[in-house]
Amino acid sequence: MEKRYARESRCYKTARVFPPDVNNHNTLFGGKLMAYIDDIASIAATKHCRQSVVTASTDSVDFLHPIRPTDAVSLESFVTWTGRTSIEVFVKVVKEDLLSGERKIAATSFLTFVSLNANRTPIPVPSVIPETEEEMKLYETAPRRAEARRVRRKESKEFADFLIVNPPWE
Repeated sequence: MEKRYARESRCYKTARVFPPDVNNHNTLFGGKLMAYIDDIASIAATKHCRQSVVTASTDSVDFLHPIRPTDAVSLESFVTWTGRTSIEVFVKVVKEDLLSGERKIAATSFLTFVSLNANRTPIPVPSVIPETEEEMKLYETAPRRAEARRVRRKESKEFADFLIVNPPWE
């Protein structure tokens, strides 16, 4: 199987924060940011394998600083690690105060995608080659995140078997 550099999957998105995008705290809706994150991560995953992908999990979204209407929000994503059919993508969210120019990491996120063929069956993906210090750090720490995902998925399946599926009025 071929290999691809992390930089080949790198994507960027910048958006302005408008009044309809904010919550009652006058900060960007978390769900709006999560939609941006899933969108750009899916593009990075698709660029990496050049196949259809589906989101398997959003491993984490850590909100570090609020994003306000005076800010622009920029997202950067790239593939950090791959399994046989899975692709881990990192998303970095930077807020920039458009009036002062101050920039801060507003959020970070890890998502996992699975590559699918035309029959929607998982297929192997190219491995990733990290180059920069940031890419190498994320690559080296990926096996620990992959193991945590395996444990969490097993626990989620067990918990789902326990949950009631009937509507409460039945």
